[in-house]
Amino acid sequence: MRCSVNIAFYNKIDNLKLILAGLERQSVKDFEVIISDDGSREDVVKQIREIQKHSPLHINHLWQEDNGWQKNIMLNKAVMSAKSDYIIFIDGDCIPDDRFVEAHLEAKEKGFALSGRRVYLSDKISKKLTPESIKKGYFKKNFLYLLLSGETRHGEKMLYARIPFFARMINNKHRDILGCNFSIHKEDLLSINGFDERFLWPGVGEDLDVYRRLILIGKSTKSVASSALVYHLHHKETKIPQETWDLQKVTQQETEPFTPFGIVQK
Repeated sequence: MRCSVNIAFYNKIDNLKLILAGLERQSVKDFEVIISDDGSREDVVKQIREIQKHSPLHINHLWQEDNGWQKNIMLNKAVMSAKSDYIIFIDGDCIPDDRFVEAHLEAKEKGFALSGRRVYLSDKISKKLTPESIKKGYFKKNFLYLLLSGETRHGEKMLYARIPFFARMINNKHRDILGCNFSIHKEDLLSINGFDERFLWPGVGEDLDVYRRLILIGKSTKSVASSALVYHLHHKETKIPQETWDLQKVTQQETEPFTPFGIVQK
């Protein structure tokens, strides 16, 4: 396996089917899919098992009991179970572009995490999508409509991705990490002990914390913002609880890159 593609997931099976349809269209095929399931219902788990039986993808479904939002705990389990030494992370509301995996693999480099970005889809487009339409190349066929109709935000990234000169220019910018679209060598992530499991609320911080600790050990990031795209399905904005902001302030003051609250805990 050239890489492991990890999907952070919880209950939204229709979204997952869209994501898997996008992964079936990848220009590179030699990868495994890890579904990092933070406690989905039993009926959802049964559907995933059926998908595994019939999908052409190599799918590993990891599940933990639902004890509230524990994404980082699940991500650390996924890191340890990954069969590849290179891991790409996406969220369960982001559909990968056809060249998503290829773009990450082409740009990978020891000592660097790759930071991608997303194109936001409108509610109208999000509701219109089906696994079948994605498998038939919806995003490629409707490129101009999505770019010009006002049904996307940051749709210009689709244009940049198709023009190498613009892609190189945009990708030269230094960017931090977004949890919905980044990749990293497994050994680099292990060198900072993975994700900080104190983050028990969604919204912000859990990905920026990884970025901050990588910088502390002399690693850096490279942008693939205009070559490795994901299409973000519309949903109501998540309210960020105060506890998240408080913890982010605490972690920003910490100088130890190897978090004691990660994969290895004493």
